[in-house]
Amino acid sequence: MGNVPSAVKHCLSYQQLLREHLWIGDPGAGVLPAPVQATQLPGLPEYVKIVEVGPRDGLQNEKTIVPTNIKIELINQLSQTGLSVIEVTSFVSAKWVPQMADHTEVMKGIDQRPGVHYPVLTPNLQGFHRAMGISVVDSSVSGLGGCPYAKGATGNVATEDVIYMLNGLGINTGVNLYKVMEAGNFICMAVNKTTNSKVAQASFNVGIE
Repeated sequence: MGNVPSAVKHCLSYQQLLREHLWIGDPGAGVLPAPVQATQLPGLPEYVKIVEVGPRDGLQNEKTIVPTNIKIELINQLSQTGLSVIEVTSFVSAKWVPQMADHTEVMKGIDQRPGVHYPVLTPNLQGFHRAMGISVVDSSVSGLGGCPYAKGATGNVATEDVIYMLNGLGINTGVNLYKVMEAGNFICMAVNKTTNSKVAQASFNVGIE
């Protein structure tokens, strides 16, 4: 596999995290796993900003049109999680991306909270220049998304799993994992899909048992 960065070598796999954590709260209430706290490793940032792209990139390839009020409620729930950036919609032609035809209504309908940025994708952009180095991560609640033009495209990385992993590495995100999981459960029920988040799946399974 060649040279593997030292930070990657120290990252715990999902299986390790789920196997080694302690469960907290009422076992029958859909509890959350307590992440394994790791010593801060050299070269890792103290804080990572998570950019939530679920409402736009996560939903744009859904074949069934998601009602505007559901999109608005999802964004409003995500706004209460501590996320500082939530990509809301895309101002593109409804001919190409029918799911985003209600972009104006969505933008007008959401409750914009102070301190939270709500960027949109516009067709005039030649590309979005991202610092996706070591301190910014794009992710999608419940792992929703993928390219609508590529058959069989896989989803995005789940926001819940990213937060859990970073918590385990002792890296602050400022995001409430439980509230993100609640928002993920909401949108999965709305679009009749199973979450792709391994952390959410494990938590829900324990709740069921």
